[in-house]
Amino acid sequence: MLAADPGVSIASIATEAGVDRRTVYRRFTSRDELLAAIYKARLTAIEHAIEDARLREAPVAVALHRYVENVIAVNRTWPVDLARMLTDDSVHARREASVREVDAFLERATAEGLLRPGPARGWTNALLPQLMHLVARQLPDLSPAQAADVVVDTLLHGLGAS
Repeated sequence: MLAADPGVSIASIATEAGVDRRTVYRRFTSRDELLAAIYKARLTAIEHAIEDARLREAPVAVALHRYVENVIAVNRTWPVDLARMLTDDSVHARREASVREVDAFLERATAEGLLRPGPARGWTNALLPQLMHLVARQLPDLSPAQAADVVVDTLLHGLGAS
């Protein structure tokens, strides 16, 4: 609900969850505390997605697909933007650690020949999250594995006929 309407009321959230508004306030003393919990849960899910992909040791093609599949599942489960929470130093530090891990993996994928070194530095690092976000939203009928197939194929082969 918060992804669709960041201004949605706590009462509406409680109704959708099938609980009383007071129940929500017993767990979260404020709207900001509820948002912080959601953002931290999303960030934890991303960290688990990266860990599960085994970006440092799995074969790069396997790790890439597993990472994309996992993050698409996270994007669908937690469709909120972390940007609003990046003012929190601990959240920012955790997110930056995740970004560094993926950046190192993409460098490894380039060094091992899965990705070509041609695009401007950082282009792949910027493009991959956008592709995952787009497929998570635009192709909701695909399973995360099928959606990952689309993203990885697009990343590796583009849209050209040749």
